[in-house]
Amino acid sequence: MHILAFQSSLHDASAAAFEDYRLVAAIAEERLRREKGWGNDIPWLAIDEVLHIAGWSRGDVDAIATIHGVFPLHYFRFSPMREFYYKTRRVLGHERLKRDLSHICTRNHTSDASRFFRADRFLAENGFRPETKIFFANHHAAHALAALFHTDWNDALIYTADGIGDNISYSVRALRKDRLDVVFGDDSLLARPRPTHDSLATAYGYATRACGFQMWRHEGKLTGLSARGEATLAEDFAQHFRISDDGLVVSDFKSTRVMGEQIMALCKGHSRENIAASIQKVAEDFILLSVRHWIDRTDTRHLAIAGGLFANVRINRLLAEALPIDEIFIFPAMGDDGVAVGSGLNLLLARDGLATWLAHRQRLENVYFGRDYDDAIDRCFGNAPNMRRIDGDPAAVATGFLCSGKAGAIYAGRMEYGPRALGARSILASPAHADINDTLNARLNRSEFMPFAPVVLEEDAERVFDITSVNRYAARFMTITCAVKPEWRSRIPAVVHVDGTARPQIVRDADNSLYADILWRFRSATGLPVLVNTSFNVHEEPIVNRPEECLQALNEGRVDFVVTRNAVYAKAPAMPSLFWVPVSASSGAGSGAGISLGKSSDPRRPSLP
Repeated sequence: MHILAFQSSLHDASAAAFEDYRLVAAIAEERLRREKGWGNDIPWLAIDEVLHIAGWSRGDVDAIATIHGVFPLHYFRFSPMREFYYKTRRVLGHERLKRDLSHICTRNHTSDASRFFRADRFLAENGFRPETKIFFANHHAAHALAALFHTDWNDALIYTADGIGDNISYSVRALRKDRLDVVFGDDSLLARPRPTHDSLATAYGYATRACGFQMWRHEGKLTGLSARGEATLAEDFAQHFRISDDGLVVSDFKSTRVMGEQIMALCKGHSRENIAASIQKVAEDFILLSVRHWIDRTDTRHLAIAGGLFANVRINRLLAEALPIDEIFIFPAMGDDGVAVGSGLNLLLARDGLATWLAHRQRLENVYFGRDYDDAIDRCFGNAPNMRRIDGDPAAVATGFLCSGKAGAIYAGRMEYGPRALGARSILASPAHADINDTLNARLNRSEFMPFAPVVLEEDAERVFDITSVNRYAARFMTITCAVKPEWRSRIPAVVHVDGTARPQIVRDADNSLYADILWRFRSATGLPVLVNTSFNVHEEPIVNRPEECLQALNEGRVDFVVTRNAVYAKAPAMPSLFWVPVSASSGAGSGAGISLGKSSDPRRPSLP
């Protein structure tokens, strides 16, 4: 079955394509429209992109999975009185062009979206076959199933938390051998007359706004700032929340508006650092209490989490280290962009039943689900008059530049799905000097309060970071922080936060051979088994997708070079074609090593001494 899945919520719209249980492609609309966090409509560019990657047309789609999202008004079926109301607004020039399907379900006290959605019109107008099935997935079920599907556990707690989706902000599910119980968060709650106002993610968002940043986009800045402040407001925030007898986070706010007003008032006159530390502590404390309640009650030692709140890597670390669990997994596209994948998996569960669905689960190998521009990128640079192709093995040349203090981008293979750059569209640099954070952020027009993330080979991960069987899987996707071993903190200061932690990505040869090869060569030359990895984008722009965007970044001086699977490129005449770089012990990189630009005659990778 050819399945198209998409989500059209207020932000982070995305699409995915499945061939039965095989995820063929997935991408967020923002990467194509070049508008950060784009949403509030159908992601047609992402839909056509995943169909192109799959080699399908819209007419090849057998089933569509989506959520109760935002759709143009004329795809809705209303009562005659409501139709008259909208026609009157149109005549008066106040036409409402779109509606949120979840709001319509809530207004009509039902979870049956098919009552209000004109599926025949949607299919006919957009080139799909009339017999194509449309399936509406629950928002939190989509979050949860995306996380659970990529595990191989026989038992698990699946916990989701975000701003709001389908009338709620949390859900709890328990896998027990051959049963998946929805403890809290099923579709019946969509029919409730009023949504909840208990969201810690929304409270965190208002604290972000109080600090002068953009709500629903810059919460990560507060996560970084939180380690620099004191939790002086934590008690004031916490008095509005409690854990109910059934282990759920609840609040005394009467509405989301009231929550915002009270949090903004509490923050007035306080430093950003202390606001950040306070809301971080409250979010950590209450989520830990709630998840601990359900871990104990379900008697499981596995935790799968998803939803926007779990973009907070410090919360994820706390859960991994404070709970009696054997493993944690955070779906890498933990925000609403991941709901497209979850919707497709929800359709498959409804089609096949739990036993078949569980049997098809598999661990996630990587998140390279975008388009592969490997041929186009070299043509793009080859046709650019001011670009120079540098001779030599691409990994060796790139490593030489990195050792000499240059920052470069790797553009290789299919683009990553989710918010993290994981070696397909990443910027790399040496971690030996902390000032690379300031200089590179200035080049990218960023203002960040957390150092860049490190990337490390699998064989070196435990030597440098507190990697365990609990957090190893999550660390492959840069979704969790952990402590940096004390003996390494002064040697790789560019990737160590003020609290001695880092957010590592563990990489394997099988995932991305060019990425791993550069890491190995850098380690061999410097003694440092880590590189800086930050996303290849300018502040407030999505991560680079197309070759032309990569070329523009190099032309604008955002990076010094770009490495592809076939070559290294730099602005002419900025870089020499051949060079040798001595590495001094004073740089924290070992002694007297050098870089050869030829192809390696010895593919072996000695372990770090």
